This record gives sequence, C-alpha cells and structure tokens, in this order.
Amino acid sequence: MPQMMPINWIFSFFFFLCIFIIFMIMNYFIFNYKFNLNNKMKSTKNINILTWKW
Repeated sequence: MPQMMPINWIFSFFFFLCIFIIFMIMNYFIFNYKFNLNNKMKSTKNINILTWKW
C-alpha cells in the first residue's frame, strides 16, 4: 500500500541508524580492548580495560 510507505521508510531509517550506532560502539570497544592489551604487555600498569573515553 503506497499510503504506508513514508512510515515504512522512517522505521527503516531508524532501524538502520540504531544498528549502525550499535556496531560503531562495539567496534570502538573491541579495538580499545586490543590496544589496552598491547599497551599492558609493554607497560606493567594496572589499567581498567572497560573505561568510557567520552
């Protein structure tokens, strides 16, 4: 039904936006965790791995 298309497009856009934000956050924490592991091997400091950066 063409009458429902604007609502469908808006829902699809918000769904894509939420998935995109979730993947960006996951990617940030995965790379942050790996960099902290590499830094931890070089320096023997006790650093909390899961810290907010913003």
